[in-house]
Amino acid sequence: MTYSRGLLENLYRDMARIRLCEESFVEPILDGEVRCPCHLYSGEEAIAVGICASLNENDYVFGTHRSHGHFLAKGCSMPELVAEIYGRETGCSLGRGGSMHLIGPEQGMMGTAPIVAGTISLAMGAALAALIRQDKRVAVSFFGDGATGEGVLYECLNFSGLHKLPLIFVCENNFYVTHMPIRECRVESNIYKIGEPFCITACQVDGNDVLQVFEAGRKAVDQCRKGMGPVFIECLTYRFRGHVGPDDNLQGYHTDIRPREEVESWLQKDPLKTFEGYLLKSRLVDKETLDRISLEVEEEVAHAFLFAKKSPLPKRKDLAKYVFK
Repeated sequence: MTYSRGLLENLYRDMARIRLCEESFVEPILDGEVRCPCHLYSGEEAIAVGICASLNENDYVFGTHRSHGHFLAKGCSMPELVAEIYGRETGCSLGRGGSMHLIGPEQGMMGTAPIVAGTISLAMGAALAALIRQDKRVAVSFFGDGATGEGVLYECLNFSGLHKLPLIFVCENNFYVTHMPIRECRVESNIYKIGEPFCITACQVDGNDVLQVFEAGRKAVDQCRKGMGPVFIECLTYRFRGHVGPDDNLQGYHTDIRPREEVESWLQKDPLKTFEGYLLKSRLVDKETLDRISLEVEEEVAHAFLFAKKSPLPKRKDLAKYVFK
C-alpha cells in the first residue's frame, strides 16, 4: 500500500503529541500537582491515531477511562485537555470532569466515562441515529479488554448486527483487566471472535502498528458507510504506565503484577519508535523532518501546560452550577 508523505507525517505527529503530552503528566502526578486520577495512554498511541485517521471530523468517537489519546487523535484541543486534568475553568469540561470526563462535540468526540463499558451503548445510539438520518456518519466505540466481561457489550453487538448499524467496536486489548492478566478471566483469549455469533465482521490487528490499525479502520469505515453493518476490531497492545498513574508499583501493588521481562519485551515494540524506524529505513520521511516535528510537538505541549497552569480554577460560588437536581 502506498501512502502520501503528508499522511505519514501526520500519523507520526499525532502519535508523538499523545506520547509527549502523556509523559509530561508523570512528574506533576508524582508531585501532587495533578490531583485527579489519570490513566495514561503511553504505549497505545497507534490505536487512537490509526482509527481516528480513517474518520471524518463529524464521525462520532466515544471513549473510556483511558482516553487522552482518543481526545487528541480526534483533533480536540491539547490546552483544553491539560487544563481539564489540572481542574481549570478553561478545560474541555470546565474543570469539573478531570481526566476521565473529556468531551469535544465540535470534533465528534462525544464523551468519555470511567464506567467500564459505559459508553458502548451510547456509541450504539449515535450509530442508530446516523442510520435513521442517513447522514453516512460512523460511530466508534473504544473500550478495553475488561469491557468484554460486561453484558452491555453483547447486547450492543446483537442490536448493531441485527440492524446493520454504522458502528465500529475497537477493543484495546492490553492484556490486563486493571491488574488481572487476561488469561485469568477469559477462556478464549482471541477477543475478536466474540463478534462471530452476531455475524459481525471481526479482525485482530497489531495495535502497535499504526499503519495496520489505519488499514483496518479504513476498511471498517468503508463498510459502515456502505450500510453493510458493524465491524469489531481487536487491537493487541500494551500500556507502558500503570493502570492508573505512572507506575503500578507506586500504587502499593506487588512488583510481580507485570513481570519485568514482559514489560521489557513490550517496550521493544514501542509503536512510536517502531514507526519512526520504519519511516527512516524506508526513506519515506527524512530525519530532519521527524526532528522538526518533534520540536514542534515539544513546543505545543509546553504551551498547553503553561496555558493550564495560568488558567483560573472554578469559583467556589459556582460549585453546584452544572449539577442537575
